[in-house]
Amino acid sequence: MRARLPLYLRLIRMDKPIGSLLLLWPTLNALWIASNGHPRPGLLLIFIVGTILMRSAGCAINDYADRDFDKHVKRTENRPLTSGRIRAWEALALAGGLAVLSFLLILPLNGLTKWLSLIAVFVAGTYPFLKRFFAIPQAYLGIAFGFGIPMAFAAVQNDVPPLAWLMLLANVFWAVAYDTEYAMVDRDDDLKIGMRTSAITFGRFDVAAVMGCYLVFLAIYSGIGAALGYGLPFVVGLVLAAACVIYHHRLIAQRDRAGCFKAFLHNNWLGAAVFFGIAAQYWLPGVR
Repeated sequence: MRARLPLYLRLIRMDKPIGSLLLLWPTLNALWIASNGHPRPGLLLIFIVGTILMRSAGCAINDYADRDFDKHVKRTENRPLTSGRIRAWEALALAGGLAVLSFLLILPLNGLTKWLSLIAVFVAGTYPFLKRFFAIPQAYLGIAFGFGIPMAFAAVQNDVPPLAWLMLLANVFWAVAYDTEYAMVDRDDDLKIGMRTSAITFGRFDVAAVMGCYLVFLAIYSGIGAALGYGLPFVVGLVLAAACVIYHHRLIAQRDRAGCFKAFLHNNWLGAAVFFGIAAQYWLPGVR
């Protein structure tokens, strides 16, 4: 077990926290807005740990689903499951165990949150298999990566208002943007093995599509901020996020693999900018 532990940690991407961060930022946005800027520490801890656990479970399921495809992709051919160092049943067992742990975390929460968690598990578990059929599976990923939003509102307010679903819609556009950048890295390999990705679907309009999705994401959050009466701190956060988008355009304009991957990773800072813009509305004295 001691020898296999590093392989398990690689399987669930503990060495690559970017996925957990991309789930955390929208979840934190929802917690702050739902609680009027004052989420309970215990609730905050539950959602942070639960998000990391579910992302890890999703990685194990993803590698299980793609184990016969990843060996044909240069970036993924040496993953523990694909290379045969971990067996398929081990990946499934690990995913199941992590999902159970994440459910145990939310047992103290209300019934609505528990029901939503079951939907979240279903969406996360089915996403890896949709890449065979959907032309833009990244949209489904946006739902999976953003389902912490309605769960956060449910946990705080025991209700999921329209605002939560609007935030989830914004997250879908953000996910399509950043995961298209990610898919642009593997496009040549994905074409050979018949995988469906947004980078392939958008074709020569891939850069324009990424920028368009970013703009819709920022426009939705601008409307949310206006509806909630947010002021300068939130605007500064959105401006910083927009600056990230401009930087991403520079990175992906030539469709260079390294540049596209760098743009994908940089979305952590875009998400952080939006969150800190929201949080600053409540943290700064005299602002709200």
